[in-house]
Amino acid sequence: MLTATKTTTMLPVEDAERAGRFYSDMLGLKPVATGADGTRIFELGQGDSLGLMPAEKGAQTAHTVLSFEVPDLESEIRELEGKGVHFEDYDMPDLKTVNHIATMGNERAAWFCDTEGNILCLHELTGDEA
Repeated sequence: MLTATKTTTMLPVEDAERAGRFYSDMLGLKPVATGADGTRIFELGQGDSLGLMPAEKGAQTAHTVLSFEVPDLESEIRELEGKGVHFEDYDMPDLKTVNHIATMGNERAAWFCDTEGNILCLHELTGDEA
């Protein structure tokens, strides 16, 4: 059934070529194919994929669309900042970041946007969840 399948997360992008450069050059994802409609497919861990689907400006949402689980959040942030990725900081009643990182129970997370305005997250599980 569906629990045993590989998945492809599809993200809307205004400029698939520009977004493709961000995901390959900045995030280090491996491109594997480009569809006839211009959708660019990248390999993710565990056999899953990411598709960057051409869409009109404004097709992005105002919430996190993809989260990467990492073993060392600070190290990943430093590496990506070194490549020019800008991390967001928040100071809201229900979400506050310190050095780009929010702690929420047994999870720590940091957010950034791709070139198309999609909100991406790095998260690290701590304690019993790790």
